[in-house]
Amino acid sequence: MTEFSGLLTLAIFLPIVGAILIALFLNGKNARTLALITTLAELALTSYIFLLYDKEKGGYQLVDKFEGWIPFDTFRVDYFLGIDGLSAPLVLLTGILGIVAVFASWSVSVRMKEHFMWLLVLQGAVIGVFTSLDFFLFFLFWELELIPMFFLISIWGTGRKEYSAMKFIIFTILGSAFLLIGILSLYFSTNTFDMTLLPDKIAGANLIMPASVLFFLTIIGFAIKLPVFPFHTWLPDAHTDAPTAASVMLAGVLLKMGGYGMFRVSASMFPEQIVDYSWLLATLGLINILYGAAITIRQTDLKRLIAYSSVSHMGFVLLGIAAAKGGTAELGMNGAALQMFTHGTITGLLFLTVGFIYEKAHTRYIPDLGGLANRMPFLAAGLLVAGLASLGLPGTSGFVAEITIFMGSFPAWHWFAALAAIGVVLTAGYILWMIQRVMFGPQLLRHNNLSDASIPEMIPVAILVASILVVGIYPAVISDVFNTGLDPIVGEITSYAMGGK
Repeated sequence: MTEFSGLLTLAIFLPIVGAILIALFLNGKNARTLALITTLAELALTSYIFLLYDKEKGGYQLVDKFEGWIPFDTFRVDYFLGIDGLSAPLVLLTGILGIVAVFASWSVSVRMKEHFMWLLVLQGAVIGVFTSLDFFLFFLFWELELIPMFFLISIWGTGRKEYSAMKFIIFTILGSAFLLIGILSLYFSTNTFDMTLLPDKIAGANLIMPASVLFFLTIIGFAIKLPVFPFHTWLPDAHTDAPTAASVMLAGVLLKMGGYGMFRVSASMFPEQIVDYSWLLATLGLINILYGAAITIRQTDLKRLIAYSSVSHMGFVLLGIAAAKGGTAELGMNGAALQMFTHGTITGLLFLTVGFIYEKAHTRYIPDLGGLANRMPFLAAGLLVAGLASLGLPGTSGFVAEITIFMGSFPAWHWFAALAAIGVVLTAGYILWMIQRVMFGPQLLRHNNLSDASIPEMIPVAILVASILVVGIYPAVISDVFNTGLDPIVGEITSYAMGGK
């Protein structure tokens, strides 16, 4: 069987081909120009793919499939791509952040050619993860994204960049080892890598390992990537020492690969286990929220502050998934999926504005900053919008995601949801404290000569501000698509939770 729409294949390989052209033929500013053209075309393509997805029809669409791509007798891999309502918004998010990352790298002058080449490879690999429907192909793209991120941190980073890059690799490869064991166990139990067939195959298969063991093998790999306490320690180091573009992509889409995997694999293929162990997800989510927020308050480095806030905000994704136990699983899971999208744009904007401030002020140490709004009104506005969205101000996308998670998780986990609300209060505290210290108050003399954002810096800030406000004012543009993808997953979960199985 062969199906080929071509759009998803193009979305994956357009940036990779751009990277190859840069590696072979271009240098310096020409490499930057081609990277910009490529990511602009990729944004147009991913937007078209998102708009083309038919919510009424549902299911997997825009399929590219070649059977027997690796046609061994006992080990068959298909080239199988497709999107549903769960993956379409994340493909769009990757397109948005890809062009933002190029603009964030506009001032890079060291080894420009390699920098933009790795950025494009990273974008192509992430889209491959979100569109792969063959589990083996999914794992190939899952591993491919490690290479460009390692080089981006270790070459263009700051501080202990080699240490942070190696720590990132060690943690994520550890997670990949668990995931690979789970994938191979599922294949030899069901004789297929087809992720559209595996949920039904697993239910009727004689598994070579207990289903609970396979569930934990896969979800541990996703938990490390998300990241979930206590596997979170690689994230603050990686964010702190990464260049701005890498931080934007890391916070914006690489963490979301973990959440996406929990939906696509853990919840879809193991509905009984996701219900039975929802108490564990709720517990870990609450720890992430409160521990992450408490540690964030103590930070004096801007990037480290935002990094720990990501740990806290990813706890809300777990809390939303934990709603699988109750009758409001659809609401909680939709909020968790929406949190992945909105966190990508909000935290991407936070890292972007902080990166631009660092390039101009040459410090991220909060006590050494102050009154910057007088010199940088545009960047101050961008940081303010991102900060208010992060603390969940109504009218921004952050509010929509968090309130949906609370509404979905509260019926199942009253006390967990109530305690998680403390995290919202702590978030308001550290965000407002950070903005007040950095942007307002008396201006330091050393910053009198600082300039505001240039045109190449204004463009990505404007893109992300617009996405935050559009989703905040009209969340259905994203949430309705997520609902379409989550409906079959929630149906299986609810059937088991309500005693139907």
